[in-house]
Amino acid sequence: MTQTAGVFLSLSIALLAGLLLSRLAKKVQLPAVTAYLISGVLIGPFVLGALGVPGIGITAEQLHGFGLISDLALGFIAFAMGNEFRIAQLKKIGKQALVIGVFQAIFTTIIVDCVLIGLHFLMPETLSLSSAIVLGAVATATAPAATLMVVKQYKAKGSVTDILLPVVALDDAVGLVVFAISFGVAKSIGAGPVNILSIIFEPLFEVVLSLMLGFFMGLLFTWCEKYFHSRSKRMAVSVTFVMMTVAISSLKFQVGPIHIGFSSLLACMMLGTVFCNICDVSEELMERADRWTTPILILFFVISGAELELSVFANIFVVIIGIVYIISRSVGKYFGAGISARMTKCDENIIKYLGITLLPQAGVALGMAMKAVELGPDGAIVRNITLFAVLIYEIIGPFLTKVALTKAGDINEEGKTNAREEHLAKKKQKTDKHAQKLAESVETKK
Repeated sequence: MTQTAGVFLSLSIALLAGLLLSRLAKKVQLPAVTAYLISGVLIGPFVLGALGVPGIGITAEQLHGFGLISDLALGFIAFAMGNEFRIAQLKKIGKQALVIGVFQAIFTTIIVDCVLIGLHFLMPETLSLSSAIVLGAVATATAPAATLMVVKQYKAKGSVTDILLPVVALDDAVGLVVFAISFGVAKSIGAGPVNILSIIFEPLFEVVLSLMLGFFMGLLFTWCEKYFHSRSKRMAVSVTFVMMTVAISSLKFQVGPIHIGFSSLLACMMLGTVFCNICDVSEELMERADRWTTPILILFFVISGAELELSVFANIFVVIIGIVYIISRSVGKYFGAGISARMTKCDENIIKYLGITLLPQAGVALGMAMKAVELGPDGAIVRNITLFAVLIYEIIGPFLTKVALTKAGDINEEGKTNAREEHLAKKKQKTDKHAQKLAESVETKK
């Protein structure tokens, strides 16, 4: 089998596994995204992929080549998140979303830092002070992808959903800054070389330059869209600019001691924000983009599941610290969101349920963990604990998000339609009308 055939076969298996397991998940009232992640684990390199038989699973070597799909999927997810920053909507919840987004992130960091630093004094040989501080910063990150998929699948609408998506989007920017500060402190504790300029300016440049890139691309996108009138070509323009923004975001530069890079999440989010606020037909194009990207998003979650490393369960100390991290982070997110929501006089449902919807954690947290590896042995423990937490959060997080949104009244289980049955009903209705007209025509001739 050629390499190309092997790649396409693996991708088709990933799609099919995700789709089939999502049918089973529906029977037991689980979100589809949870099914995609579990199917990824099952066909990944730690289960079926370990057999090394083509056409059965995905091997570790094949996963390395699927990074392109993940980058593209995250770009479209961030682009869709930008749709939540319409000026009309921000006038209603902008201040509340900003306060909650910043407060709950910092509150979570403080809670996790305090708990893990306390654990450090109990287990100094296993968890260093540097690792504890960095893990506190990693705790800020929330996965926008899983949250958005749950909202889309159940067509969630309501006060909690309205504020949830802007808060999740803000997490990325806040998390980058908090992580940069914590990482600098951890390096200084470890007596490694510390560059104050890079600690201060690198996250600042990353946030500002990413937003500037997204703003410029959003203006260019809106200008180009006006020259195309067919639905297919305008859809193609949308895909083009998301892909282009993701590509430019991967560029990195170095000016003296400072590394300059972009966050594709922030850039694509700003692309969507600018486009949806200045383009008259943005809502229609956003809806069409959602339909086009469905297979890519399914692949993204299946691949994410396959990338989860089950080997972290082999170290009992990682499991213990991971459980403590998960509990402390969950407490921080829940009470941080609740306290700040009460401070800003939000709806009671937001106070009670928003924190639960902020639990999923994945891409941004893993990116921080990979950066933490620079700390050496201390960074390795950060990486393993983050992997353990992501494995747990990504499987139970979407389910908890669904439960919270249902309790808040944002998900209405009644009146759900089946697209296939709806199409057949419309087809039957047309047939009946045609038969009725034909009968009336025959009757008239008589």
